[in-house]
Amino acid sequence: MNFRTLDLNLLRVFDAVMTEGSLTRAAQTLALTQPAVSHALRRLRAAAGAELLVRTAHGMRPTAEGEALWPRVREALGLLEQALAPGEFLPREQAATFRLAMADATAAIIVPALVAAIEQARALANLRLLPLTTRDPHRLIEQGEADVAIGYFPAAVTALVAEGSQALLRHQLLYDTEYVCVMRRGHPLAKVPLTLDTFCDAHHLLVSFSGRAHGFVDEALNALGRQRRIVLTVNQFFTAGRVVTRSDLLTVLPASFIESTGYRRELVTRRLPMDMGRVQVEMLWHRRREREPSHRWLHALIDQAVSQEFGAGTAPEAAATDT
Repeated sequence: MNFRTLDLNLLRVFDAVMTEGSLTRAAQTLALTQPAVSHALRRLRAAAGAELLVRTAHGMRPTAEGEALWPRVREALGLLEQALAPGEFLPREQAATFRLAMADATAAIIVPALVAAIEQARALANLRLLPLTTRDPHRLIEQGEADVAIGYFPAAVTALVAEGSQALLRHQLLYDTEYVCVMRRGHPLAKVPLTLDTFCDAHHLLVSFSGRAHGFVDEALNALGRQRRIVLTVNQFFTAGRVVTRSDLLTVLPASFIESTGYRRELVTRRLPMDMGRVQVEMLWHRRREREPSHRWLHALIDQAVSQEFGAGTAPEAAATDT
């Protein structure tokens, strides 16, 4: 690719198509026609000497060359925007699309207040929620697939703290909560103390983003030389709440999420019979975004949404008995 003769607008088109996964949506984002976007991609392919994107039944998908190129393009465009952008973001005048990765439990707590704040501000901002399928969102953020990841990332955050100012990702604690054992109101264990023995002897449901039948609870049990039987794994907290109301499975959920399940009256919560520590829900983003006015505005909006939910920023404690 001859960079000296390259039209940099082609890279903006490439970035938009990669972000949206669709020629139509990319054209809307860029305020161009779909034929103009297609023409730009043909010019970029000719300049690059390789196919970067291919059309599939599910939209536009990158080739290996396109996948490798995109993070560098996103970072370069971000630096240019950062250098040339005005000193403030005008949400009522400037359109912006943000991609947020989070689990359904986190989204249920934060997103309603976030959308309300956007509507109240009459902002032109659009949110795109992505499913969180990992406890380490580095790749999502570094490759530009998500602008922000929100969740419980203990290992990832520990690594970022160790890296200090050299870390590519930044993090901020939004709120903390705790895990609690959840069962249906008529469960045989609902009226008796929950001990380590009764907990381990019961049948369990695990919320697992990866589908792997081993989670934080199992790590805590392993440290005590104990284990449990996991009958079912699901990848959504909402599904877990629904299944538990109709079975004798126990599950473990964040205390802050119980109200959002919609099944609070059908569920009983108990403190876990082993120490799990606090669940710290963090927001992670790439440091290249730090000086972008639109992203500073987004972060402030997320802070506002969390404050509305938790006041001082800490989720309420779990009930020791059913309430």
